[in-house]
Amino acid sequence: MAFLHPWACVLVSCISVSLVGAFNLSDLYPPLWNESPGQFSDYRVENGKHIIDPWVYPERMGMYKILMNKTASYFEKFAPDNEQNILWGLPLQHGWQYTTGRLVDPRGRTECGYETGDHLCISAYSWWADMNYFLSALPFLGAVDSGIMGISSDQVTLSPPPTDQTKFCLDVSSCQSSFPQTMSKWNTFYKHLQLTSSSFDDLLKYLWDAHTSSLKDVYKVFEDRLEYYSEPEADFGRDWCVAVDYLATSLFPTTFIRVSEFQKALPPRVLVSGDKAPFISNFTALQNTVLLGLNLLHKVDNATDSLSLTVWKILMKTHVARMLVLELFETILAIFNPTFLEMVNERGMNNSNLLRNSHCTQHGTHVSHQIYASEFIYEHMEICSLVL
Repeated sequence: MAFLHPWACVLVSCISVSLVGAFNLSDLYPPLWNESPGQFSDYRVENGKHIIDPWVYPERMGMYKILMNKTASYFEKFAPDNEQNILWGLPLQHGWQYTTGRLVDPRGRTECGYETGDHLCISAYSWWADMNYFLSALPFLGAVDSGIMGISSDQVTLSPPPTDQTKFCLDVSSCQSSFPQTMSKWNTFYKHLQLTSSSFDDLLKYLWDAHTSSLKDVYKVFEDRLEYYSEPEADFGRDWCVAVDYLATSLFPTTFIRVSEFQKALPPRVLVSGDKAPFISNFTALQNTVLLGLNLLHKVDNATDSLSLTVWKILMKTHVARMLVLELFETILAIFNPTFLEMVNERGMNNSNLLRNSHCTQHGTHVSHQIYASEFIYEHMEICSLVL
C-alpha cells in the first residue's frame, strides 16, 4: 500500500492545473488557428487530389481544423461551441509543441522552425514532430476513410518530409498498409462517433485506444531522434509517453478547456542541460512539480516493470472508479480556481455529470455513488498491495 499512494498522487498532481479568471474560447485556440486552412478547398489540388504539406505548421494545423469542423455536429449533444469535442487534445498539443520550440531542427543544422529562419517549418528531425505526425496523419486519414470528411480516400495525399520518407505513410492506402490495426481503431472511433447511441464514455474509450496505438506503432522507429536533445528533454519525452498510458486508462476527457489549462502545467520551453525539476528557476511551481511528477511516474513504471500500470488499469476498470478519479481532478481544479465548477456547469461541460448520466444512474444518489466507488478502489488497492 505504501507504493500505491505516491504514484496515484503523481497522477492527480499531473492533471491539476491552474485556471485563472474568465475565459473566451477563441483566446485559447492554438497559435495561427484562424490563419490555418479550414476546408479542403484551402489546399492546392493536383490531378484531382488535395495536397497537404504536414511539414508546414499551418498546413498540419489545418488538418486538425478540418477534422474539428467536420466532427463538431456530433458533440453538440454534450455542450455548445464544440468545447466537448474530445479531439481537441490533438491540435492543442501540436500548438503547445510549436509555441515551446519543440518542432524545430534539434540539431541546429538548419533554420527549420527557428524564429530567425523558417519559423513555420516543421523539422523531420524533431522527435516531437515525428511522433505528432502520426497523431495528425492517422486520425485525419482515418476520418477520410470513414467517410466523415465528405471526400473519397483517393482525393487527399500528404507531402513527404525531406528525409527518411519511407518511415511515413502519406495517404489512406499506405497508412492502412503500414498501420492496419491503428487505422482500424481510428475507423472504429469515427464509426461510434456517428452513432447517436454512443455515450461520452464510449467515445473516450475508442479515442484513447486509437491514440495510444498510434504512439506505440512508431515510438521505437523514432527513438533515435531523442539523441538530438539534452538529457532532460529526452527524459521528458520518454516520461510523457509513459504518462499518456495512465491518462488513457483513466479515460481523461481531452476537451477544449481542460487540455488548454492542463498544458499550462507543461514545460514552456525545450529543456536544456542543467534543468532539474523542481529547481528550474524560470518555470512556475506547478510546471516544476508536474515535470518532477512525470519523471517519478516513469521511474515507478520502470521499477515495477509496468506493474504499476497494471494496478492502475485494475483500479480504473469500472466506470464508477474512473468517475471518482475525474471528480477528484475537478475538485483540485476548483481549488486553483474556485469558479471552475460553476463555469463548467453553466456551459454544460461538467464531464462528471455527462459520464454519470450516461452510465451510472443505477447507483442512486451522488453520495451513494461516491461511497460505492471509494469502497471499490479501497478493496482493489488492498488486493493489489498483496501482489506488490
